[in-house]
Amino acid sequence: MKRAADRVVVPNVVGMPFHVGRDLAYDAGVTLANPDPDGPPIGALAWPGLIYITSQRPTAGTELYRWDSVVIEVAAYGEADSTTRAPFPDKPRVDSAQAHPRNDSYVDAAGAEDRASSATNPLGT
Repeated sequence: MKRAADRVVVPNVVGMPFHVGRDLAYDAGVTLANPDPDGPPIGALAWPGLIYITSQRPTAGTELYRWDSVVIEVAAYGEADSTTRAPFPDKPRVDSAQAHPRNDSYVDAAGAEDRASSATNPLGT
């Protein structure tokens, strides 16, 4: 049986942080996979924290069909900066050039004279 997919070369991702190796593998046309096919996706094992790729199968330079899996082993190395919550920003400053709605502002489309006559004669007759 012949596959219609084209072939790609497996990159070397050993020693890289997981997020860098994942992007390199994607650019090369392969996916990274957990060694345990019944386990969680490799992305779930590599987050949160600073995770490095310690081994890969098949080795770099091997030809695979596009989007085939490269099995990797990972190890935690400290905590990633991305897991630290950033402080909430301050409220935006009010610029005097910006318009601010006011509750007491209205448009007098009828004029004072028209309002007085409609108050005494609501039907306008």
